[in-house]
Amino acid sequence: MMLEHLCAEVVKVVKHAGSFIKQQRLTFPREAVQRKGVRDLVSYVDVEAERLLVDELRQLMPQAGFLTEEQTTHSKATDLCWVIDPLDGTTNFVHGLPVFSVSVALLHGTQLLVGVVHEVNRDETFYAWRGGGAWSNGSRIQVSGCQHLRDALIATGFPYRNFDEAPQFFDALKFFFNNTHGVRRLGSAAADLVYVACGRFDAFFEYHLNPWDVAAGALIVQEAGGVISDFRGGQNFLWGRQILAATPAIYADMLRVITQPL
Repeated sequence: MMLEHLCAEVVKVVKHAGSFIKQQRLTFPREAVQRKGVRDLVSYVDVEAERLLVDELRQLMPQAGFLTEEQTTHSKATDLCWVIDPLDGTTNFVHGLPVFSVSVALLHGTQLLVGVVHEVNRDETFYAWRGGGAWSNGSRIQVSGCQHLRDALIATGFPYRNFDEAPQFFDALKFFFNNTHGVRRLGSAAADLVYVACGRFDAFFEYHLNPWDVAAGALIVQEAGGVISDFRGGQNFLWGRQILAATPAIYADMLRVITQPL
């Protein structure tokens, strides 16, 4: 199956999951929340949305394995693997804050082939296939033309469990507070990444993330003309638990500040 056609089919699956999540939000009881950690929440909506995604993606490509956040399938990750976050921004969902997303990527070995992120509340679907550019609701998207860090709007996120890098992280935040248009924290890494891809943010950085948080969004940023790396400037952003995404002109300055805060 050609990647463009496969991506179109994945968009349908992801939007189906998004519709389920949106409907559930209307009647969701907060007492239905469970905790994976003090700040790491999960609900039956996450689990059921993941089952829906797994079932439909398995029909689409039976030979592929799965890497999923909620571990609803025993189908192990293989060389061809779907990477799924059924509800990125669960805490926002639980509290009724309108930023949460469905994220699905197809990984072949170390190469991302397809990425789809559906932001549920705005009904915006961002998608890309390798070599095909980046798109949102049928229109081509690209990163901003921001040329200087002083003109940038930066997105970030806060870790749930591991705070070992917090001092360096907050030093970087202090610099960005004083030397950019501002810093925003939406609570969905998938949304942050695709908002870089379409130019709403000029850069995004966060640490202690999982592959399902960033896989789809990373490909979309790359296909939109952005730069993606880990905090060392390498390409271990999927497994290295840290990611920087930026428009090309400010990438080097972002990396310098994150690596050696001023």
